[in-house]
Amino acid sequence: MGKRLISQNRGRGTPTYRAPSHKYKADLRHPRVDENTSLAGEVIGIEHDPARSAPIAKVAFENGEELFLLASEGIAVGDRVVCGEEADVKPGNIMPIGNVPEGILVCNIESKPNDGGKFVRSSGVYATVVSHEPNRTAVAMPSGSIKWLNPSCRATIGIVAGGGRVDRPWLKAGKKYHKMKTRAAKYPRVSCVAMNPRDHPFGGGAWKHPGRPTTVSRNAPPGRKVGLIAARRTGMKR
Repeated sequence: MGKRLISQNRGRGTPTYRAPSHKYKADLRHPRVDENTSLAGEVIGIEHDPARSAPIAKVAFENGEELFLLASEGIAVGDRVVCGEEADVKPGNIMPIGNVPEGILVCNIESKPNDGGKFVRSSGVYATVVSHEPNRTAVAMPSGSIKWLNPSCRATIGIVAGGGRVDRPWLKAGKKYHKMKTRAAKYPRVSCVAMNPRDHPFGGGAWKHPGRPTTVSRNAPPGRKVGLIAARRTGMKR
């Protein structure tokens, strides 16, 4: 028998496919603030987090708590950050999206009130507040889709720092290797049609082609469950 397929090896749970969470600095969440109150703090540091591509800001709040927050473009050490309904519309401040004027760019948006922030957290991305209704707010996500959210969901004003990261070439495979090492992904990844028949169902043959239908059943065994799993349809759309 050949080696395990990548999908099989991932399911086994080896360190190669396990994210190094012991290296991550913090779980970035909006600070807890009571209704009709605000919490101010000062940025005391900008740091790198291996868990993400964007820099993070260390903020010392006036209640004595120090938290890591997702940094927005333009944030620097010594800046003042305010979290709450009374916050001003300026980069770095955190406020409910129901209070954000239409057309303002936001990031680190909560899916539900007080969940800490779930959407728009990658470097250089942003969402746009489109419109307000009494019980919901429309936000244009980076994908272009419109998402309706609870007006009490909080968001950070501005664009996530670290934009333009994908425009820079890797230059050598070693840098790409170390980047993928922090993402619980295998690198380099060999194409399945370039393998031998003993290593993958699509391997072998005189040239690079699967040699068999790529659609498989949902109930296929692990060694055969590759390709288009339980596809709704096949063939060219007409």
